[in-house]
Amino acid sequence: MSPISISVFFPCYNEQDNVKRVVEKAVEVLEGMEADFEVIIVNDGSADGTGKAADELAAADNRVRVVHHPQNRGYGAAVQSGIRNAKKELVFFTDGDGQFDTEEIKLLLPLISQNDIVCGYRLDRKDPFGRKVNGWLWTQLVCILFGMRIRDIDCAFKLFRSEIFEDMKMSSAGALISAEILARATRCGYRIAEVGVHHYPRTTGKQTGAKLKVILRAFRELFKLYNRIRRGE
Repeated sequence: MSPISISVFFPCYNEQDNVKRVVEKAVEVLEGMEADFEVIIVNDGSADGTGKAADELAAADNRVRVVHHPQNRGYGAAVQSGIRNAKKELVFFTDGDGQFDTEEIKLLLPLISQNDIVCGYRLDRKDPFGRKVNGWLWTQLVCILFGMRIRDIDCAFKLFRSEIFEDMKMSSAGALISAEILARATRCGYRIAEVGVHHYPRTTGKQTGAKLKVILRAFRELFKLYNRIRRGE
């Protein structure tokens, strides 16, 4: 059998203390699987040493590449860059903050043979109570609007067949990106499976997804997306 062909990417914003650890762990896991792989770091205009650390990792291993955004463009833009730069048959992403264990990609891979997307859902989300409630409410709203049944829309642990992105339009530059991908995939009839994965507390760095500006932007984008998809755009 031919080895698994997979691109793994990490959207990173100010993750200088995490990026080396998460990339080296991903490489270790993929080598253990004897995969045909690449690892992409998307440095989304970080103001700290993330870009320098990412470049050092790429210089040390030709299977690691870096995509730099000169300015911070937002989480969705970083995810889009990772997808558009991926060259392998499968595309996987998780955040560069180290709150997931890349080893658990092995839980997703068996399901991709019969599906187009495999989404992780957090078994025990290690976030403040208020953020967990907001996340649950957001997932319910998105699922109602787009007729989906997904347990954890924004869980940053997802595996895709790369061909689903060949004709997919993605416009979300912010936190809406996962909802947009899943809504468009559902509309196109792609098969989506889910599996539980573990979630760990952030040990360093700061979360940005809970900022009021980020949340309000996501709601504005959500209703714009709803209207675009209704119009078939």
